[in-house]
Order: sequence, then C-alpha cells, then structure tokens
Amino acid sequence: MSRVRAKLLTEWRGGIDPPHPARNIHQPSEYLDDLLRAVGLSDGVDEERLKTVWNQVAGAFVSKHTVPDSIRDGVLVLRVVQPAMKFHLQQMSGKLLENLHQELGKDTVKKVVFKIG
Repeated sequence: MSRVRAKLLTEWRGGIDPPHPARNIHQPSEYLDDLLRAVGLSDGVDEERLKTVWNQVAGAFVSKHTVPDSIRDGVLVLRVVQPAMKFHLQQMSGKLLENLHQELGKDTVKKVVFKIG
C-alpha cells in the first residue's frame, strides 16, 4: 500500500520528492569573516579597545585632543583638534607607533595618519 501511495504522491507532485526546504539555509557566521575581510574590517581591533589603548599610549592631554577615527589595512587614522597638535603628533609618531605595537602587536597598526577635524 505504501508503494502505491508513494507512486501516486510522486505523480501528483510532478516528479520525485522535493528537496528539504532548509537545504539552502546557511548561518551568517559561515560568511561573516569573508564579508568583513572583503570590506576591509578584518583587522580584529575592537573600536572600544582601540580607544582605551589610545588613551593609555597617548596620555591624558593628547587623548583629549585626538580621537581614533578608523583603522584599515594597518593604517590608523586619528582626528586631531588643531594644526599645532597635528604637527606635534607627527613629530612623535614613531614613539606613538612603538607604543601601539607594544599594546596591540606589530601587525595591527603599521602606520599612523593624522587629519584635522
């Protein structure tokens, strides 16, 4: 009887049993790392961690006048309040970069760029 039923159902559906509806359902985690890497956000530095590290590395005075804006492909962009502070930070960028390497590792930040804003 089940054989006849199966044959009738197959004919009624127009062919073999359809595949399970969840067969093409994927989890976001399967693609998230690739997606973040494709848009350049895979540096692995959390924004809050970057701000905290920047406050430690730069010190209280400098961190009040600067804000980490972005980090992409190892380039950290810092927004600076005024041109004089930008000039001062450019002069000491080597030391800042060295301190950032100690806190975040050498591969995270390779260059620091300053912009007024």
